[in-house]
Amino acid sequence: MEQHYISPERLTIARLQEILDRRMPIALSEESRQRIVRCREYLDRRIEHSGQPIYGITTGFGSLCDISVGGNELAQLQRNLVMSHACGTGEQVPSEIVRLILLLKIQSLSYGHSGVQLQTVERLVEFYNRGILPVVYQQGSLGASGDLAPLAHLSLPLLGLGEVEYGGRRRPASEVLDELGWQPIELQSKEGLALLNGTQFMSAYGVWSLMAARRLSDWADRIGALSLDAFDGRIEPFYDEVHLIRAHRGQLATARAVRRLLEGSELIGRPKRHVQDPYSFRCMPQVHGATKDTIEYVEGVLETEINSPTDNPTVFPEEDMIISAGNFHGQPIALAMDFLAIALAELGNISERRIYKLISGARELPKFLVANPGLNSGFMIPQYTAASIVSQSKGLCMPASVDSIPSSQGQEDHVSMGSNAATKLRRVVLNTERVLAIELFNAAQALEFRRPARTSPELERMVAAFRTRVPFIDNDTVMYPHIEASVQFLRER
Repeated sequence: MEQHYISPERLTIARLQEILDRRMPIALSEESRQRIVRCREYLDRRIEHSGQPIYGITTGFGSLCDISVGGNELAQLQRNLVMSHACGTGEQVPSEIVRLILLLKIQSLSYGHSGVQLQTVERLVEFYNRGILPVVYQQGSLGASGDLAPLAHLSLPLLGLGEVEYGGRRRPASEVLDELGWQPIELQSKEGLALLNGTQFMSAYGVWSLMAARRLSDWADRIGALSLDAFDGRIEPFYDEVHLIRAHRGQLATARAVRRLLEGSELIGRPKRHVQDPYSFRCMPQVHGATKDTIEYVEGVLETEINSPTDNPTVFPEEDMIISAGNFHGQPIALAMDFLAIALAELGNISERRIYKLISGARELPKFLVANPGLNSGFMIPQYTAASIVSQSKGLCMPASVDSIPSSQGQEDHVSMGSNAATKLRRVVLNTERVLAIELFNAAQALEFRRPARTSPELERMVAAFRTRVPFIDNDTVMYPHIEASVQFLRER
């Protein structure tokens, strides 16, 4: 099996997607190993020969930064930090995101600016490769000083504390370490800070959401094109000439995608009695395209973040410097994740409007997309469901990054709330996916009322695959399993 080597080379979102999809094991490159060792050796020498206090290494944390800690207590200081900061609560972080947090934390520690022991990073690599996933909770981080509470839960199993998911079960970490014959890691100076300071919780949610956003953006074009054809829409608003004079890249890309998807469609090519379509159809290039442009922007921000050491203090062995600064502050990605949530919510927002038009009885489609409305409610209530989800997403789009609550007796007086931006973003992703799935359910149903005319060969293949999972609805039936099947269809293709 191909192995991915953690190295100083730039890690792209595309490569991360490949690592995750192919379940690649990871290993530290020789250069990363040397950087980690060189930094640790420098830090040990600096502590031994310097009488100057070093924040978090020979002092307390936060507002306790002026209290010095004796040399014989430095290891206990770091252990205490991990234990005391494990104050997470709420829902458990999904396993696919915990895997990402582990991978991004290893990447961040590998640059040789964090002062950790090599064996600490190697143990994290073993956790990742063996699927030993620490139990982490969604609530507790302010998104500055790093993701302290969730990363403390990530780090507890290194010490033989906390819980892990392993072998399909939730188990005490101490039990799993004993089973594997591993001794708990004895943290040295600075290591607790290196593990807990950092933006990997936020970044992992952001990366997961970004990957999902690309998939949903593609689905929005495909489903929107099907809805356009089923609604007997016009193709002219998707001509290049319209979009070249405005020149937003995502807008032009969307118009071209919809035209390509509808190539060979009988429906799109037939004469139209109506002069123009509602905005939810006609303005797909402008709305879907703006989301595409947002995705591109957010990808650039997140790629910078995941290729950066973000703990504190930062160690510079070559320059003989240890600097206490603020690279753990999540503001750059907090703003980006709030922006992405808005952009994805808009894919759901415009999708729900197309759903509404499809069931409205316009353009010779039956009301609520059933042959006998009245006796049958048909697709009346899936639109209610979509409207409810869209409304919730609008509420979730209130930017978390505009809030700040001071902590640590005012020492940490401005925080990003990026962790809240991150977890809200994932909820918006899942909401948008459900709305698009409901639109596909409606659009495929509407298409049947246009027979024997056909849409494009590509969309006919998509509908045929969908029909193996979700049937045409003749008469009222229990609908929620079909909505769930539609969601799974989007996830699996």
